[in-house]
Amino acid sequence: MRPSFLRSAVSCWFLMLLWSGTSRAQSTAASPPQKLQARQKLAPALRTPASAYYQEWRVSVREPQQFRSWLRQHLPQARLLPLGTTGRLFQISNLKTDQLTELAASPWVEFVDVSNRRAREERLIPSSDLTLNTLAAVWHQFPELTGAGLTASIKEEAFDTTDLDLRGRSLPFSLTGRFVSRHATDMATLIAGAGNTGPQGRGAARAARLTSSDFANLLPDDLSGLQSDKVSVQNHSYGVGVENYYGVEAKAYDEQTVQEPTLLHVFSSGNSGEQAPTDGPYVGLAGVANLTGQFKQSKNTLSVGATNGISELTPRSSRGPAYDGRLKPELVAYGAGGTSDAAALVSGAALLVQQAYRETYAGELPASALVKAVLLNAADDVDAAGPDFRTGYGQLDALGAVQTVQQKRLFSGTASQAATSTYTLSVPTGTAQLKCTLAWLDPAAAANAPQALLNDLDLELQEITTGRKWKPWVLSSAPRLDSLTKAARRASDHLNNAEQITLSAPPPGQYQVLVRGYAVTAGPQPFYVAYELAPAFQWTWPVQGSQVEAGQPAYVRWQWLGAATPATLQYRFEGATTWNTVATDINLQQRSYAWTPPDTAAQVYLQLQAGSLTLPTEQFLISPEVKARTVYYCAPDALLAWPALPGVTDYQLYTLQGAYLQPLRVISDTTLMVSDADSPSPYYAVAPLVQGKPGLHSQLLNYQQGTSCYFISFLPSQLVTSQPIDFEVLLASTYQLVSATLERQDASGRYVALQTISPVTQTQLHFTDASPTPGSSLYRVRLITSTGQTIDSRPERVFSLATDDLAVFPNPVQAGQVLQIATADAAALQWWLYDGIGKLQQENTADGVINELTTYNLKPGHYVLRVRAENGRQWTRHVTIY
Repeated sequence: MRPSFLRSAVSCWFLMLLWSGTSRAQSTAASPPQKLQARQKLAPALRTPASAYYQEWRVSVREPQQFRSWLRQHLPQARLLPLGTTGRLFQISNLKTDQLTELAASPWVEFVDVSNRRAREERLIPSSDLTLNTLAAVWHQFPELTGAGLTASIKEEAFDTTDLDLRGRSLPFSLTGRFVSRHATDMATLIAGAGNTGPQGRGAARAARLTSSDFANLLPDDLSGLQSDKVSVQNHSYGVGVENYYGVEAKAYDEQTVQEPTLLHVFSSGNSGEQAPTDGPYVGLAGVANLTGQFKQSKNTLSVGATNGISELTPRSSRGPAYDGRLKPELVAYGAGGTSDAAALVSGAALLVQQAYRETYAGELPASALVKAVLLNAADDVDAAGPDFRTGYGQLDALGAVQTVQQKRLFSGTASQAATSTYTLSVPTGTAQLKCTLAWLDPAAAANAPQALLNDLDLELQEITTGRKWKPWVLSSAPRLDSLTKAARRASDHLNNAEQITLSAPPPGQYQVLVRGYAVTAGPQPFYVAYELAPAFQWTWPVQGSQVEAGQPAYVRWQWLGAATPATLQYRFEGATTWNTVATDINLQQRSYAWTPPDTAAQVYLQLQAGSLTLPTEQFLISPEVKARTVYYCAPDALLAWPALPGVTDYQLYTLQGAYLQPLRVISDTTLMVSDADSPSPYYAVAPLVQGKPGLHSQLLNYQQGTSCYFISFLPSQLVTSQPIDFEVLLASTYQLVSATLERQDASGRYVALQTISPVTQTQLHFTDASPTPGSSLYRVRLITSTGQTIDSRPERVFSLATDDLAVFPNPVQAGQVLQIATADAAALQWWLYDGIGKLQQENTADGVINELTTYNLKPGHYVLRVRAENGRQWTRHVTIY
């Protein structure tokens, strides 16, 4: 019985083990519905058929400790690296892509996302016009607003900290392993360029500090580092592919803005406006929902599209909506070369708004939601009437944003569930438009959330005397092209954390702005409201004290909130009574006109006449361009000069000291002698004084670089010739020159005078050596000044040979150096070089006037060179190598 009992026990144990294994397999293998649910927790790019390659991913989890335990049990080979500060985001590696569904099936995993992708700069053609977005108007009307005391970060490649428009204001950052990028330098210049090198080198906030971080990491930078550098704006002018979901990067940016409410992130919308998304609810729809990166789907940041100089959306500017139908991009700005430029201008404008707020409100830095409300509220409506998925709330208006802050047209409060906050404002007679915008920093949603908005607030406007109410503008987000292009309508907004109401020609009186907590699940929720009482017309360029370049077409700009109205544009010089007509067929709704000012220096006015309306500008300058140059630099002295400008008697000199150009002195001459010993800097610029006011300054000169001492060129007509030798000399100036002499070096090495020109009255000189010495000769030109100084050109070697002659030089030649073979014509040659025992060492062909024979690897000794021309002539020359 014992064997039978053992067999039964073993059989029972085997069946139990088989049942246990089957049960365990059933408990760990995902059912088809579970697999489907797990796939929904994968980023769209990870839902394609799996491959066997090992990669890196990001995983967002609910309970980190439980997830770690689950991972050790089910995928023990996986490697985990914490990311960010929440403790719930990890980088995971050492898995095969076909294991991602198993990973996503974990009950502790919220979402599995892609890791860093290659970021691309979103700029095509360099361009800049800071008048369209009224940034230049801010400089003249509020010169104290320069971004001083604020810091912007440029996240991409490193910018050039030595650039003359950026130097002295860059915080330390590591360049190790990073490429110094022209694109990043341009973005830094658009944000905070000092304008030292010329008018195009000035950025929006010229005194702001700058720092840099690397866009190789697409997650937000470490917050402690941003806080340490006191960064209040970070610019992101880059993108990846078109992505349409709320991933871990979007979530992380929303989390960071809630953690640091005064930090504003500005993204370019992308240059993929003609593409169709390949995933998400708008898949396959051409020209919509093509923001380049899921981080741009964040709701507490700004995405910026690009327009050309007349506010037309550029074809490649990426459009919205966001994946869940939210309004994206929120703003557009000038950027004919791409959305990179547009984002940089908005970043610079945000710094000006922050500084205006800090100076108006006793040093306090505003919340980024307040800055967002101000920028969106001040924006000029373009494209379709009202907000749209192409241009958002409209064109950046920096001047309007700054005025909003300085005039304290702001409300703030805290919303709770079902509670309403009420604010009163007064609308004066003649107001063309009342506009108010609500914005708040919404808590981050879960990664892969079907809708990003969590706390839902409602904005409403009410006229007190009549009780009439107006709701904000909303757009249809249905996934059809005809729906996405429909005009905005008034309704409650339950998608966006920014809402806007506009009211045209509001009756004067008292109004209430109502903010209600419609669904505040994670409150209380701080919010901010900005409002504007806009007149029908306002000039935005030129403005008082501004300059336009003489004789060069440029846009004059205005804001108009009325109907289509024909107008005549005129200008008048200061002191004159006559108005000169520029154009008679301008529609005020164009809001701009390309005007070519007279080619003169003057103080002038513009005006638009429309029926009974006369709309004049303040006084501004027409400024000719000063084309200053370095005439010569004969260390330690240099001569700077520029052509006299009609109507200009005095010029303002500037020199670059520290980070900015500084006025040096006023002179009436058009030349300036400077010396290394006495000059405060090698950098100079010149501006005309137009009736005592400085105009546009010249491009910045460094007199120590790129300029020789008098000589621009000294060239023989031929390097090898059988005729008299002609020489052409081009001088930068004849200033203080007494004589110019052609000299030839003789056999002793001394230069002998051949021909002298005196006095020197022209900058182009001609010399001839009528009887050149046979063979090779060195020539130079010597200049003598009125101070007795002598300046020599660089020497030029010329070969004077008979028609059938051949020269070989230098001879002897040092081993490893080049031996030159010259003939009087360019006949094709073939040569053979033999050593002292007749062994062939080198053979070659050439067809130049001067040809080179290398002596590399040849031993010192005597050689025989035999040369034959294609016309049959032959030469033999003895060569010594030492």
